[in-house]
Amino acid sequence: MNPTSLLDAIKTRTLLCDGAMGTQLFLRGLAAGACGELWNIDNPSAVADIHRAYLQAGCDLITTNTFGGTRAALARHGLADRAAELNRAGARLACQAAGSNVWVLGDIGPFGGFLEPLGDTTADQLTAMFGEQAAVLYEGGVDAIIVETMSDPAEMTIAIKAAKATRRAPVIATYAFGKQDAMFRTMMGTTLADAIAAAIDAGADIVGANCGTALGLDDYLRLAEQLIKAARGRPVILQPNAGSPASVDGKLVYPASPADMAALIAPLRQLGVAIIGGCCGTTPEHLKAMSQALRAQAKETPP
Repeated sequence: MNPTSLLDAIKTRTLLCDGAMGTQLFLRGLAAGACGELWNIDNPSAVADIHRAYLQAGCDLITTNTFGGTRAALARHGLADRAAELNRAGARLACQAAGSNVWVLGDIGPFGGFLEPLGDTTADQLTAMFGEQAAVLYEGGVDAIIVETMSDPAEMTIAIKAAKATRRAPVIATYAFGKQDAMFRTMMGTTLADAIAAAIDAGADIVGANCGTALGLDDYLRLAEQLIKAARGRPVILQPNAGSPASVDGKLVYPASPADMAALIAPLRQLGVAIIGGCCGTTPEHLKAMSQALRAQAKETPP
C-alpha cells in the first residue's frame, strides 16, 4: 500500500491513472466472451505484465483486473462461487506490481443486471454483492475503490455506500456518458448533473467519468468542464477512450494516437481535473505519452 494519502496527493499535483485492461488482455490471447478475471488465477503473469507496462509508462495509479468481479457478473461464466478468490488474486497481483510508490484502485464495475422494479435484483442483494467485493479487494491490499462505468445512479449509490461501509478509505465514482440532445447523459438517461449529485450524496470522495458512447476527444474536454461544475468542489477524474471507435474488418479501431491523448493533458489540467487516465482503446504507449506531457506541463505551469 502507498503510505501517502491519495486525497492529500491530489491537492498538490495532477495524478495519472492507467488505461484499458480488457483490450490488453485480448492482445495477450484472452478469447472474446471469456472471463478476464479468471486470468488472475489461470494466467497471472499476463495480468502482472499489463500492470507493469502501465507503471513503466509513468502511471501513478493502477487498477485491479476485477471490473466484472461481482457474483452476478461472474455467474454468467459459471464462476459466482469463486468471486472472493478471483478478486483477492486480482488485488494481490496489482499490489505486488505496484510496491509502495503508487496507488492501487480496486475496480468495481456494474453487476450486469437491473435493480427492482426493472429487474429482479433487490437493493439488499446488490449491497451484499458490492460489499463482498469491496471487502475482498481491501483484504488484498488496495488503497482505494473505484466504482466505474456506471449508468444507473441507484446502482452507483449502493456500490459507494457498500464500499464505505466496508472501510473508511477513498471511493472514486465514475459514470459512462453519451450525448443525447446535445447533453451528456448516462445510458439510463440520467443527466450528468443528477448522476454526479447522486454519487456525491452517497459519499464519493472523487467523481467523474470513464469511457463514453460515440465521444470524440473534443467531447471529453466539454465533459470535463461540466464535471468540474457539477462536482461541488470534489476532485474530478476523467478517463477518456482513445476517441470514438470505428469498425474495420470486423474489429473496433480507436483513432486517437498517443500524441492525440497527450494533447488533452494541458487543457484538462488547466480545467482542474485532478486525475487523468485512459479507458477503452488506450495502451501503455498512450499513457507514456500522457505521462511525458503531464510531467512537462507541470514543470512549465505549476498548479
